[in-house]
Amino acid sequence: MDDRKSDQLSDGKSTLLQKLDAVGWGLFLIWMGAAFLTNMRWGFALIGVGVIVLGGQAARRYFQLSVDWFWLVLGFVFAVWGILESLQWQFGESLIPGGLLPVVFIVAGIALVASALWRKSQH
Repeated sequence: MDDRKSDQLSDGKSTLLQKLDAVGWGLFLIWMGAAFLTNMRWGFALIGVGVIVLGGQAARRYFQLSVDWFWLVLGFVFAVWGILESLQWQFGESLIPGGLLPVVFIVAGIALVASALWRKSQH
């Protein structure tokens, strides 16, 4: 494949990635707005966020783009956490220690920053 076709393919994938990111963030904002307006319980809100994140990764795979493993794992964490929170609400007992959620977010943030810095240094 000559350089022009390769650049066009890269531009097409780049544009597709930008669109997928925009759709994902848009769905996230819509979902969070709806969750706040309806006073949705945290468990159900987290399940929705997990589904949005996992759906974004599924779309990347469908369009033959690389799957971002960090976001894939984080999507599963959100979905499982939401299910556990929902079960806690249903059964009336704590299935998850109360201070664990902030720690999970901090660890995920550190992993994201480290991943971005590591990826940049490889290029």
